[in-house]
Amino acid sequence: MTTNTNTAATTGTTTTGATTTGAVTPAGTGGDAGGGTGRIDFAKAAPKVFRALVGFDAAAREGLDPALVELIQIRASHLNHCAYCLHMHTNDARKAGESDDRLHMVAVWREARHFFTPKEQAALALTEAVTRVADAGVPDDVYAEAAAHFDDAELGHVLALILTINTWNRVALSTAKVAGTDERR
Repeated sequence: MTTNTNTAATTGTTTTGATTTGAVTPAGTGGDAGGGTGRIDFAKAAPKVFRALVGFDAAAREGLDPALVELIQIRASHLNHCAYCLHMHTNDARKAGESDDRLHMVAVWREARHFFTPKEQAALALTEAVTRVADAGVPDDVYAEAAAHFDDAELGHVLALILTINTWNRVALSTAKVAGTDERR
């Protein structure tokens, strides 16, 4: 069995986009990144890859509204059933001033559109399409709606952010990260 320590945040970023690279062992996990599962600590096992992902994540956020960043990350985490990232980004959104009403509606945003701006709705629809790309690709209408709300540079960053959170979700799920153990500084 491999014993590990957890790193500061699977995403390695705060809601402002500043990167965090220090290692932190979360309380209650016994130093095992998988919460007792014996799974690897990804940051220690592949530090160069981890640092590259942290950099990619930080670059993806540049120029985007922090509230939109969290909504995208929350929706992708819902779709991927990533409790670790969902807990982290919901808390980050609250700390950034997001309302509980909106946070509760992210999973059902299509039935509660009045909680979200048209731009946020376009980003959430694109997040769903990219996250579920194997189902039907990214439909032209979804892409066109996003392109109508974001300029090319913003759209590139939104796409990069969606790619990044999907990667982080897979890292957290495959290494059995435990929701509530994120202890970023």
